[in-house]
Amino acid sequence: MDKRFFLALVLTGAVVLLTPVIFPRPKVSAPVVAVDSTRAPAAPASGSMTAPDASAAPTAGLPGSLAPAALAAGDSAPAPVAITQVTLTNTLASYTYSSRGAAFISASLPNYSRLGATTGTVALEAPAEPLLRYRLIAGGDTVRFDELPFIPSSVAPEMTNRVSFTAPLGQGGEITVTYALADSNYLADVRVTARGIPSPAFLLIDLPTGFLSQERDSTDDHRHLAYASRAPIGGAERIDFRKPDPGERILRQGPLTWAVAKSKYFLVGVIAVDTTASPLAELQVTGAPRVNREATRAMATVVSPLGPDGVRFELYAGPQEWERLVAMGREFEQTNPYGGWISGLVQPFATIVMKVLLWMKRTLRIEYGWILVIFGVAIRLAMWPLNSKMMRSSIQMQRIAPLVQQAQEKHKGDPEKQRAAVMQVYQDAGISPFAPLAGCLPMLLPMPILFALFFVFQNTIEFRGVPFLWLPDISVADPYYIVPLVMGGSMYLLSWIGMRNTPPNPQTKMMSIVMPVMMTVFLFNFASGLNLYYAVQNIAALPQQWLIANERGKSTPMSAPVQGGGAKRKG
Repeated sequence: MDKRFFLALVLTGAVVLLTPVIFPRPKVSAPVVAVDSTRAPAAPASGSMTAPDASAAPTAGLPGSLAPAALAAGDSAPAPVAITQVTLTNTLASYTYSSRGAAFISASLPNYSRLGATTGTVALEAPAEPLLRYRLIAGGDTVRFDELPFIPSSVAPEMTNRVSFTAPLGQGGEITVTYALADSNYLADVRVTARGIPSPAFLLIDLPTGFLSQERDSTDDHRHLAYASRAPIGGAERIDFRKPDPGERILRQGPLTWAVAKSKYFLVGVIAVDTTASPLAELQVTGAPRVNREATRAMATVVSPLGPDGVRFELYAGPQEWERLVAMGREFEQTNPYGGWISGLVQPFATIVMKVLLWMKRTLRIEYGWILVIFGVAIRLAMWPLNSKMMRSSIQMQRIAPLVQQAQEKHKGDPEKQRAAVMQVYQDAGISPFAPLAGCLPMLLPMPILFALFFVFQNTIEFRGVPFLWLPDISVADPYYIVPLVMGGSMYLLSWIGMRNTPPNPQTKMMSIVMPVMMTVFLFNFASGLNLYYAVQNIAALPQQWLIANERGKSTPMSAPVQGGGAKRKG
């Protein structure tokens, strides 16, 4: 039993460590960029559509050919344009846009409540700046939209979920940004058009540099801050805020299907409408200065060529609801990639787990806490036949152990005869020589599900704020630490029952104590729902472990002597 347990641990570690080696993820370049804040980046040569370096700071004012016409002598300076905010509302949320830069300011999500020190509706906001901002590079000039005098258009009564911002640009040019909000989704159709500008031109879409936390545990929320993007070749990739050092730039080559900034449960991002001709050419992520150990800020820019017809994309700002993200297509559910560097192993199982849990929620219409209890018991019942086979195989191995030892002792000077004698013992007992390895299979099969649940609980908004019994929220740690202690205690009890009627083994006895303590300490501050599932798994396995232990006690070892390289059963 103890050898198979250690073999299972070794095989599990090998799967985890070798997965990224066998299935490597595409690497991203991460050169250190020295940002020159005194000048704008030069535009590419005429006809070239190479994306510019978006990390360079824009020039002050409106430079060069994009500046407004000079005032005639005696003309007075134009009056400053008042900043206007426009709020569009649908059945799910309210979104606020500003005439300053035609920027997306914030999103209010009434279906979700703040769980931190403040109460009220969740409000997606970036610290002291808009969620989404724009810049333009054309003709060697860089223009920040927040320096242009945008004026919102009057909204017709029949188009209450649409607003346009227009500003003059250069000598007779004009730029327009239009938002059209969907009726029943956290989605807006965005169009940016410009006329009277030199070519080639690029629109720079600056993603949020961070989010104001809405969670009880803001530190944990900050640890999940990341950018994510998906390319048709290479799939989805996540770049945590803490990954690039301050000033370091990571480049994600396009065309991209989408690019987002995300916290633990919410995200803001841009999505290509036409994935075959995506306007999202590139994602540039730059590390920001840090004021503490946690990276709460970073900078990311999506670069898009700006042609005569402008740029069109979709803007999503809302929760990471798994079914909603799946329904949007374009593999948008992978904006929340599970498993980190082992996502290739975890993601398929996480998808299965999410489908099952959500189906159970719709069908049973009970709390998620009870769903986790039922799910844990169901997994154990499904594994019962395989576990029984594994445990009975262990009993058989225990019975023939004396015969195997006799065969090894009799032919210890001749490895070939020794191997043949041992194989004969297995054959006479009706046991496969691969039984010890096959016996590890039931230990390994639940591992992907355990890994999937581990990561699912880290980002699944369906569990956010869900109470169960004394637990105020199954997505955060048990405030009384009852569940992790029950999980550790049940794990020890399971091991203790499993050692009944087995030969004394000090190493196994020590592991039966060390492993529960290690798991309890490791999971002490993890989601209480995760601890609940593990505890239910252990408790549901106790009856089977007890039955097999009693069966083992009734089994007697084979003691027939080895004769002619073989063995006979006795008793």
